[in-house]
Amino acid sequence: MGNSYLQFHIELLKQTHNQLLTYPPFKDAENSDDEAFLDALVTVITLTENQEADYLSHGQDLLTQWIRRYPDTAPLIPRDLFWFYGGDCLHFMPDEEINLFQQLDEARWEAEQTNEPYDYAPMRARILGLTALH
Repeated sequence: MGNSYLQFHIELLKQTHNQLLTYPPFKDAENSDDEAFLDALVTVITLTENQEADYLSHGQDLLTQWIRRYPDTAPLIPRDLFWFYGGDCLHFMPDEEINLFQQLDEARWEAEQTNEPYDYAPMRARILGLTALH
């Protein structure tokens, strides 16, 4: 897995964790279930950073749990994380969005096969239409 690809998602996880801390019920986190969820998110970050064998399944479980347990904060989940962890997370993405992320993966794979330099964030911005065309 390309370094910029993995690093992009690790940073996204960390940003999402920090953002989540500013929203109820996590802002005050007096409930042990909420604290356990935040701990599980930190664990997923660590597993992903270390590319542990089961980091994808832990990420999938956490994201689907998040949707079920905290639907009010579900919009805080970056769409990229659903694609990154895959599996059941893909059920939360419409087909059009899946097609865009497939294009992004294909561009990354092609660059890796031809040993061309590849920076995930700018390619993502271009394919997802997040930058102005010049």
